[in-house]
Amino acid sequence: MTSKVYVALRVKAPRERAFDAFVQEIGAWWRPSGLFQTTPRAPGVLAFEPGEGGRLTETLASGKVFEIGQITAWEPPSRLVFSWRQANFPLDLHTEVEVCFEAVGDGETRVSVEHRGFDQVPLGSAARHGFPDQALLMRLAEWWRTLLTSYRDTSA
Repeated sequence: MTSKVYVALRVKAPRERAFDAFVQEIGAWWRPSGLFQTTPRAPGVLAFEPGEGGRLTETLASGKVFEIGQITAWEPPSRLVFSWRQANFPLDLHTEVEVCFEAVGDGETRVSVEHRGFDQVPLGSAARHGFPDQALLMRLAEWWRTLLTSYRDTSA
């Protein structure tokens, strides 16, 4: 069984706009986290390369680019799946993020994020910050709630 978090909220935008805002404007709404850093240095700007096989990258002020993950499913405007690697993960470890966009109500979209695979992070890994599974997942869920709120308030 895999450990995962699931967070969802509604945005006042049709699915097409919600999907586009998530992938095209991630650099505007993304908020870095000290616990879930994607680069070993100060945060940069995130961006998706569209399409299956595209990358999720973070570009630092110096111009250096870090690959966070790769898109494994690109199904606009309904679904996006990508691998996720934090700076302090063991070299061969990736988790997975699935984002779904479901039409609800008049011109609204339910955006849900499921981030799974943290059970693969070894207990002694720096990526856990000393947290047991439940506490680590609670912090991850809190961070995704912050991210989705920023996404909703900034982009959609």
